Amino acid sequence: MITVHHLQNSRSQRILWMLEELRVDYTVKRYERDAETQLAPQELLDIHPLGKSPVIEDGDVRVAESGAIIEYLAGRYGQGSMVPEEGTAARREYIYWLHYAEGSLMTPLLLRLVFERIKTTKMPFFAKPIARGIADKVMSSFVTPNIKRHMQFVDDHLAKNEWFAGNTLTGADVQMSFPLEAASARGVVGEQHANIHQYVQRVQARPAYIAALQKGGPYDYA
Repeated sequence: MITVHHLQNSRSQRILWMLEELRVDYTVKRYERDAETQLAPQELLDIHPLGKSPVIEDGDVRVAESGAIIEYLAGRYGQGSMVPEEGTAARREYIYWLHYAEGSLMTPLLLRLVFERIKTTKMPFFAKPIARGIADKVMSSFVTPNIKRHMQFVDDHLAKNEWFAGNTLTGADVQMSFPLEAASARGVVGEQHANIHQYVQRVQARPAYIAALQKGGPYDYA
């Protein structure tokens, strides 16, 4: 049986969803973040040298990184589902969005999170205005414009497509779910991005998604 090493409030939640969509049996080993630093616990270093989640174990096979896990699960257990047919336009879209999620979209979202935390981090009083000024400058000149560009790009795609790769749910949707949920939860997705809002609602209404939440525990898109 597959074991999912599942870190609280992390990308590993979408792996539980993928497994539920595939109807594959699995167990969940939960790890809690440090209450102060929000970092993963040291125990995860026993599972993977980088101490990151998600990681799955399937017999003697161990796979890390969400995209790699999604591809492994689809190939091993999908039986033709969750991946469009080879040589089709949908397959090309699948490959693109599977890599875009972490390769392009998550970068500005993570930068936003980092610089927002810098502004609220405890530091000497004389350093706070300097740190805040630098953070505000980076946010206004680079991070925010990039996020807006990405949100519009994604929204435009969803205006013409119910799912990211073809007419049915695929692993690309599983991969894209985390950044879009995180963006929505943090107020990054504006009212003008109605297609993203509707997409997230479609995802969260799926029975497999709901079942994954019940097994994974509370999830606030950290």
